[in-house]
Amino acid sequence: MSDGWSQSGLPGVWRRTIASVPDERGSFSEIWRQSWLEQLPEPSGHALEMRQANVSRSAAGVLRGLHVHRRQADLWVVLEGRPFVALVDVRPALDGRGPVQVHTVEASAGDAFFLPEGVAHGFYAPEPLTLVYLVTTEYDGSDELGFAWDDPSVAIPWPARDPIVSGRDAAAPPLSELLATLRDAAP
Repeated sequence: MSDGWSQSGLPGVWRRTIASVPDERGSFSEIWRQSWLEQLPEPSGHALEMRQANVSRSAAGVLRGLHVHRRQADLWVVLEGRPFVALVDVRPALDGRGPVQVHTVEASAGDAFFLPEGVAHGFYAPEPLTLVYLVTTEYDGSDELGFAWDDPSVAIPWPARDPIVSGRDAAAPPLSELLATLRDAAP
């Protein structure tokens, strides 16, 4: 796609490189413009607007995810580090088109990803990582869903077997339970 975005391995997931302008003082990077979203096809059939910005810092060895949202799209910008990113498209399983689709990618500082609703996401930080992410809804907790990062039915080839995970991520259900919950909640 023009204007800096390229299609990733999953429908509706887009990637771009954020330009950095270095000089003797350091560097300058523009990490967000609303017009970038306007360049993307509307993955949910509605215009997208970012409503909240967050910063996530992770120590080496941390794994976050896998998280999925029904009503929220994310825009990630990697500021520091080289995350191993795992994306799991649960949309085909929910609407009967087929099984989930898994895509992994190694990213680095300056990479940006647009993640639409229905694409579970997580990352492993092999080194310290700083990630800025913008979201299309303000956080209220009602749309924060997830499944086990090590679910064998998904078989993500994480670079570490024993990462540091949160209590919530350690206790996350298998993908099959998440899919049942999402199907039950569907209108």
